[in-house]
Amino acid sequence: MTKFKLEGEFIPLISLLKAISAVQSGGEAQAWVEEGLIRVNNQVEYRKRLKLRIGDKIQFFNQTVVIC
Repeated sequence: MTKFKLEGEFIPLISLLKAISAVQSGGEAQAWVEEGLIRVNNQVEYRKRLKLRIGDKIQFFNQTVVIC
């Protein structure tokens, strides 16, 4: 499990994927979300600009990221 330190009120989902280097571009991040490959708090998430906040748990390809 990876922890991501939030430096504001929230971070959009696709921005988080880029910030942790899970993807190489915003287009790739959007494709992952559109294909239903991302789970947020144990639910498949299709909103690219979902505002992630402290305590949210993101899962993809057997990886877990927790916002702290």
